[in-house]
Amino acid sequence: MLLVSLLIGTPILTLIGAVGAALTVGVGRSGVLLAVLVAPLQLPVLIFGVGAASGVDAWGDFARLVLAAMLAAALTVAPFAIGKALAISQEY
Repeated sequence: MLLVSLLIGTPILTLIGAVGAALTVGVGRSGVLLAVLVAPLQLPVLIFGVGAASGVDAWGDFARLVLAAMLAAALTVAPFAIGKALAISQEY
């Protein structure tokens, strides 16, 4: 179950990080700002990832379904958010 939660959770964390990086691409010394923007979005993924990895009961199944829904949402929304953020950063 650990492998399943890693396979689902890793792309979500990567896409969240990519959106955060696209938002802060034009800002000088953006490391702290990136951490402040991205950390609250990554916390639910980590919580449900631990639940999916450790649980074999109903909670584990629920956590895997929530992670799968998060992955579907991230794959749908992230490319548009990254594109819009990069387009806005080129204007300024």
